[in-house]
Amino acid sequence: MSLVLLALVLAVSTPVPVSGAELVADGAAYDGELVVVEGELVGDYGRRGDGTVWTQLNDDPYVYEPVAEGGPLRGGNVGIGVRIPAELAEDLDPPGGYRIRGPVVRLTGTWRYHDPARGGESYLDVVALEVVEPGRTVPKPLHPVALVVGVLLLVVAFGLWRSYVAERDRL
Repeated sequence: MSLVLLALVLAVSTPVPVSGAELVADGAAYDGELVVVEGELVGDYGRRGDGTVWTQLNDDPYVYEPVAEGGPLRGGNVGIGVRIPAELAEDLDPPGGYRIRGPVVRLTGTWRYHDPARGGESYLDVVALEVVEPGRTVPKPLHPVALVVGVLLLVVAFGLWRSYVAERDRL
């Protein structure tokens, strides 16, 4: 979408700030509305031949406090499908997944609830994307119990191997 068209869209209407949970809970209320949602891009980037990229936007508490970094467990993930023009998604960091926190973005777009043109899919049709925080690797903490158990298993395996070698040599 060109910058001129984007400026016209944003000048005509002010986007409504909304959460993914609100869109999931009452999607029909926002159908056709220009909304803004902030969250982490996760999963993968499905690049399509029509010049769009489909992905998932999660805006649950784990965006800012990943469990692997000591964040508390606070229920399930909450996310929505998003359809982004390919030119807006060109320089994005990899999406979130195991040990990766994807880019945190602020997306402005039209909420499409059960869009008949897309087989009844509900999604955010993005017109503007702002990167709030870049993606990054989430460090995997070393668990002391796992380390101790691993060392003990190595000691037992070494002892069994030595016992086997001694018995074999005795025969």
